[in-house]
Amino acid sequence: GGPLHEMSTEVRQELKIIPAQVKVVKHIRYVYACRHCEREEISTPVITAPMPAPVLPGSPVSPSLLAYIMTQKYGEGLPLYRQEQQFKGLGIELSRQTLANWVLHGANTWLTHIYDRLHEYLLQKDILHADETTLQVLREPGREAATKSFLWLYRTGRGPSIVLYDYQTTRASKHPRRFLAGFKGYLHVDGYAGYNELPDVTLVGCWAHARRKFDEALKALPEDKRNAPVAAREGLEYCNRLFTIERDLKNKTPEERYQLRQVRSKPVLDAFLAWLKTQKSRVLPKSSFGQAINYCLGQWDKLTAFLQDGRLELDNNRSERSIKPFVIGRKNWLFANTPRGAKASAITYSIIETAKENGLNPFQYLIYLFERLPNLDLKDKDALDQLLPWSETLPPVCRMNN
Repeated sequence: GGPLHEMSTEVRQELKIIPAQVKVVKHIRYVYACRHCEREEISTPVITAPMPAPVLPGSPVSPSLLAYIMTQKYGEGLPLYRQEQQFKGLGIELSRQTLANWVLHGANTWLTHIYDRLHEYLLQKDILHADETTLQVLREPGREAATKSFLWLYRTGRGPSIVLYDYQTTRASKHPRRFLAGFKGYLHVDGYAGYNELPDVTLVGCWAHARRKFDEALKALPEDKRNAPVAAREGLEYCNRLFTIERDLKNKTPEERYQLRQVRSKPVLDAFLAWLKTQKSRVLPKSSFGQAINYCLGQWDKLTAFLQDGRLELDNNRSERSIKPFVIGRKNWLFANTPRGAKASAITYSIIETAKENGLNPFQYLIYLFERLPNLDLKDKDALDQLLPWSETLPPVCRMNN
């Protein structure tokens, strides 16, 4: 019957969801005139208070809404028709055509300036990676809707990271020649011949692709022979030795890595080449094992190019990791409607993936860009540089941890 006292506390934690909200923000500006000038019948000056330029004049779209739509589609793989349904559930009627028009404007009017500046910086590097994948665009002039187009990927190696996508109608070699005009150095590729004619470029092959072919050859064997000491397993083990050496050299400086590769990797390569030449005369060229042998021999100059510089990598996995977000997104939205839309997609993916590579929150970064770009002198490269993903002047809210 006495008063209770607090003896201890028990804490139970739960995760609470706060659903998205859409709010109307009113921008009010005042217009001023001079009463004295009116009374004295002097020409009346009219002064209008300044206001930040909108991301799309005459439209209700805000920087945050446009950033949200873009990161939902290109960062989370949520097609516009599903976003249309989500907005309807929030009490907002926004057609997918309206959403598409906003995305086109945001990418082709504003983000393209950041994209072009990133492209200029990319060409100044001396080590790049490249890859390509298919893209379906329905309304390309003079082409059937089912015709495959391509999205080319170009990216830097070690920081600051730049990831750029380039939409083109074909897989012709003229496209990397145009995009990489002025680039001199090393280019990591997967073996596609379209890169072979690039001037002043040394192609670096991908040992992950070489290894994969031997692995496929091994899996093509009857199950009872896969664990036997067959030739395909021997080829796979040569590749594994190279990757083991690279793991050992991971924390070395480029100079140390170059020297140690001459001592450790080059003897493995010399032995592997002799083995490949011996095996070639013993296998059917069109068999899985034969294709693995011929791939390595045909790519040998590219596969051994990593010995030339300690900064080079054994594989082109950087490109494969960077092109994966697009491949995943493509499974959801399937195709682009027009070439203009495909270009907008390439630009937006480039900005979002480059932002992520530099530790930024893509949503907050896009908001910042759409707030600043309409109010910026877009010819001022120094001003644009302040908006690039590695700029130290970006607000803390753009950082991933925030």
